[in-house]
Amino acid sequence: MSVDVVSEPVQQLIDWLVPGPRPYAETIEAWRTHCPRISPWEDALDQGLIAIERHDGRSLVVLTEAGAARRRGPA
Repeated sequence: MSVDVVSEPVQQLIDWLVPGPRPYAETIEAWRTHCPRISPWEDALDQGLIAIERHDGRSLVVLTEAGAARRRGPA
């Protein structure tokens, strides 16, 4: 999916993932929200910028190619 514009909260989530994959539980704890108008987690998933992958029995949140193309931080 091509994404022309990402919201600032989604960009912050992408930047947070630049150093590398994060455990799913850590990501949910850091990025969950109870406000339906601020949903960086859901928006990033819907836009194909992040994905959940299984590695060695653990669920990790990773940047997709589209998400990596949007990063602002160091590679």
